[in-house]
Order: sequence, then C-alpha cells, then structure tokens
Amino acid sequence: MRSLVQPFILRRLKTDKDIIQDLPEKQENIVFCPLTTEQATLYQKIVDDSLAKIDDAEGIQRRGMILALLVKLKQLCNHPVLIEAKVKNSKKSVLIKTQYSGKLQRLTEMLDEVLAEGDRALIFTQFAEWGKVLQPYLEHYFNREILFLYGSTSKNKREEMIDRFQNDPQAPPIMILSLKAGGVGLNLTRANHVFHFDRWWNPAVENQATDRVFRIGQTRNVQVHKFVCTGTLEEKIHDLIESKKALAEQVVSAGEDWLTALDTDQLRNLLILDRNSIIEEEIPL
Repeated sequence: MRSLVQPFILRRLKTDKDIIQDLPEKQENIVFCPLTTEQATLYQKIVDDSLAKIDDAEGIQRRGMILALLVKLKQLCNHPVLIEAKVKNSKKSVLIKTQYSGKLQRLTEMLDEVLAEGDRALIFTQFAEWGKVLQPYLEHYFNREILFLYGSTSKNKREEMIDRFQNDPQAPPIMILSLKAGGVGLNLTRANHVFHFDRWWNPAVENQATDRVFRIGQTRNVQVHKFVCTGTLEEKIHDLIESKKALAEQVVSAGEDWLTALDTDQLRNLLILDRNSIIEEEIPL
C-alpha cells in the first residue's frame, strides 16, 4: 500500500525540525483506570441486555443500537451518574463526590500535581453533560473557579473565556471543553497539559484537540494524558487502534461508525468485561 500511495502524498508534520525548529516536545501518556464494583455491575448488565436485542436486529436499526450501546458504556466508564439520570443542573455534582469512579479519582490526583507545579490544563470530553457535573465538582474540590466551554457557550462568553485563559495570570488554570465545541480553531498554548477524559476513537480528531495546545507559540513540553478504563471496551478499542496506528487516519472513519459493522460474536468479544480490573473497595473523595 505504501509503495502505491506514496507518490501521491505530500505530508508535512509540525514535528519535523526542518519545518519548525523551536516547537517543544509532545509526550503522550495512556492513563489506565479501573472500574469500581458499582460500575462493573452496571457495565455487565448493560452488555448482557443489549447484546440479546442487537442479535435480533438488522440493518440500520442494528447499527443504531450498537452506537447507542457504545455511547452508554463510554458514559458509564466516566461515571454512573451519566446513565442513572438526565443531568440537568449542577446539583448532580453532589452525586459525583459519593459515587466514586476510577477515572475521576485519577483525574483529581493528577490535577493536584498539575496545580502544584503551577501549570495549566485542558480537559476534553465528548459529553457536555459530563462537563456540567465535572465543573462544579472540581470547583468544590480545588476551591477555585474552573472554566467550561461547550456548544451552548455564547460567542462573546467564548472569546472572553479564551482571552482570560491565555492572557490573565490570575485566570483559572483548568478549562473543560466539549470536544466538538473546543476541538478545533482555538489557541490555548498557555496550557501544557491535555487530558482526554473519554476517548474519541479516531486519532485524527484527538490530535486536532491536542493541537489547541501543541502548536506554534507553545514554549513548554506538552503532556497529553489519554484515559482508558481497563478491562472494558475502551481498553480493547485502544489496543486495536494502536495496532493499526500507521494506517489509522486512512482506515478508521470519524466517530464510532466503523464499529457497527462487527458481527455479534466480534461485538461480544469487544465488550466482555475483564473482572480482574475492578476496584475491590470504593473510597469516596
């Protein structure tokens, strides 16, 4: 394939020192997080109930059911609150302090380290509803303002938020962004940490989001932290993409559509839960 397509491809990368000499390094880190017992129980129930229905479905209906299942499991890996009730206001922040999730615990620990170093961070999520509960939780935990940019943010508010983050030394050091609203077109080089709290299973989309920080004007090394729940579909899809990374941009389409073509046995193998990766005891933050 390389010999066939290489004559037709002209590719320039910002990491090429012949193009940009002063761009710092980008270091990617996969952060593996276990499920809690509560998350694991819900995960297994959702998989068992859904696979039985998917096996009887066909065509567009089947593809739609698979996509809905993937989204639900991804939300559960973030936190059970996202599938237990519709998040309508910040009062749900009380729940996420008592209903513990492996990802949330690790994020809090890592942000403690980021702030201790005087650094700034972006947190990307696919789900605006998760941002709405994560923002007040982090504000309560760190006792300081946290910025949140998503699709419903007005143009004026958006510009004000970006300007504060970039130029105000006293501005909040953490900004949460929904991937669709903040994944392209922004310059946020004041941050040097990027957290992908839930993964968009397309490397190009994630790289675009990371490039809000890793771009011309950045003066510090950029740390990229990609969260993955062990023993779940997140880890298996991560391994699948990593094994094909060289061709991922050409082979894997945007979003999760490429996963809907799996037959039921392949889907079951993808979704089956590894019980060895569950937290035995839950310690609420």
